[in-house]
Amino acid sequence: MADERKALAIKLYEINAFKFGDFKMKVGINSPVYFDLRVIVSYPEVMKTVSDLIAAHIKEHQLTAKHVCGVPYTALPLATLVSVQQGTPMLVRRKEAKDYGTKKLIEGLYNAGDTCLIVEDVVTSGSSVLDTVRDLQKEGIVVTDAVVVVDREQGGAVNIANKQVRMHSLFTLSFLLNTLLDAGKIQRDTVEAVAKYIAASQIKGDGSFVNPQRKVASEFSRTKLSFEHRATLAKSELAKQLFHLMASKKTNLCLAADLTKSEEILNIAEICGPYICVLKTHIDIVEDFDEAFIQKLRSLADKHNFLIMEDRKFADIGNTVSLQYGKGVYKIANWADLVTAHALSGRSILQGLKAGLADSASDGRKHGVFLLAELSNSGSLIDAKYSEAASKIATEGADIDFVAGVVCQSASCFHFPGLVQLTPGVKIDDTVDQLGQQYQTPEHVVQERGADIGVVGRGILQTKCVEKAAALYRDRLWAAYTDRIAK
Repeated sequence: MADERKALAIKLYEINAFKFGDFKMKVGINSPVYFDLRVIVSYPEVMKTVSDLIAAHIKEHQLTAKHVCGVPYTALPLATLVSVQQGTPMLVRRKEAKDYGTKKLIEGLYNAGDTCLIVEDVVTSGSSVLDTVRDLQKEGIVVTDAVVVVDREQGGAVNIANKQVRMHSLFTLSFLLNTLLDAGKIQRDTVEAVAKYIAASQIKGDGSFVNPQRKVASEFSRTKLSFEHRATLAKSELAKQLFHLMASKKTNLCLAADLTKSEEILNIAEICGPYICVLKTHIDIVEDFDEAFIQKLRSLADKHNFLIMEDRKFADIGNTVSLQYGKGVYKIANWADLVTAHALSGRSILQGLKAGLADSASDGRKHGVFLLAELSNSGSLIDAKYSEAASKIATEGADIDFVAGVVCQSASCFHFPGLVQLTPGVKIDDTVDQLGQQYQTPEHVVQERGADIGVVGRGILQTKCVEKAAALYRDRLWAAYTDRIAK
C-alpha cells in the first residue's frame, strides 16, 4: 500500500485537501498546516481511494467489529463507503440529540455489548474521537479501535490510547510532508517549519499544551514567507511565474495604465516597464484599439519582463464569460497573462474562463485569474461573508490551478501562501479622491494589509516625471515587503 498512499498524499495536496498558511485550530492555537478533507466529497475517485485504503487497513490489522461509526461530520461519507464495501452495519452518532421523536444520539440497530470501529478524518488532540467513544459507551457499545486518515502527531494518539482505544492512521503529518518533499511539491524549510510547530504544540488529554509556543505558526504566515518560498506552494503555474518574476526583478509594483489612447499606454509601458511586475489595462476604454497595439504591448512585456493583466472584472455566467474572454473584438485570452473576475456567479466563472482559452493563440503562455474578494472604493456592497466565499472559491475545487491570486484589502482575506494578494488604491499622498477611491501608502498596504503587489495608477500617471515616480513606488513597495518578511 506504500505507493498507493504516496500517490494519494500528492493528490490530496493537489486538490487542496491540506494547505499551508496560518490557521486557527479548534484546540485554540494557530497552525501552519490545515487539513480540510471535506473537499474530497467533490472528488469521487479520491473518496473511493481513501475508503479503499481504510478498508484495506482494517483487514490488514484484523480490526473486527460488528458496527462502524464515522465521527461527525466529515468522516460520515468515508464510514458509509467502508460500511457498504465490507458489509458492516453502520451507526450514526449525532452531535446533539433531537428534541423530538426518540431523542437518540446514536442512530441504527444495536445491542448493549456490540462492538464498534470508529472512522475519523483528522486527529489533533483526539477530542472528537473520544466524544464519539463516550456517546457509544453510554449505549453499552464497546469501542477498542479507531482508524483515522491523518494523525497530526500532536498527542491525539496518546490521548486516545489513555482511554483504552487504539488509534490506527493511514498517514502521519510527517509522512505527508516527506512525501511532498520527495515529489518536489514543497521545500525542506516548509517541512522544518511544520516540524518545529509539531514539537512546540503537543496537546495533553485535558487540552493543555506540553510545550506551548503559540507564535510558532505565525512564522509560517504567508506574509512572513518569501516570494521564492511561496512559489513552491502555489497551485497555479502563473502564480509560480509571478512569484519568481517579482523575486528576480525585485519589484512588486503593478501599474494601472488607465489611459484611453494606445500610444499613451505604449509610452508609459516603455518608460515604466523596468520598474513593474504587472501592467494593468482596461482595454475597453482604449479609443483606438487594434491588433497592432496588442502586438506592440506584448513586445514591451517581453522586453521589460512584466505580465499584462486585463482588469475586465468578468461577472457573467460561464458560457458568456468564455466568449467574452476568447472571442469578440478584444480576444483577451490571446494576449493577457492575467484577468480579474468577480465571484458573483460562483465557481462557474473559473470554468468559463478556462473554456475561453481553448481557441486562444497565446503562444504557450501561462494564464491566470485574480478573483475579487474586496474593493478599495468607499460604499462597496461587498461584505465579509461575500469576501469569505470568494476566497473559498480561490482555494478549493477542481479549478484552483487557474487562480493566481485574490484582489483584496486585508491580510485576513485568505491564508494560502500560494496565492498572490493584489491590493489597489496605493498612493503616497492623497487618502481619497472625489469618486470614492480610498488610498493607502505603500508601507501600509504591504505591512498592515498584507499586500504582495500594490497597484498604483494616478500616483504615477499624473506626475511630471513618470519614470522617477515608478522608481519611487517600486523602491518603497519592495522595501516594505523585505521589511515584512524580515520581522
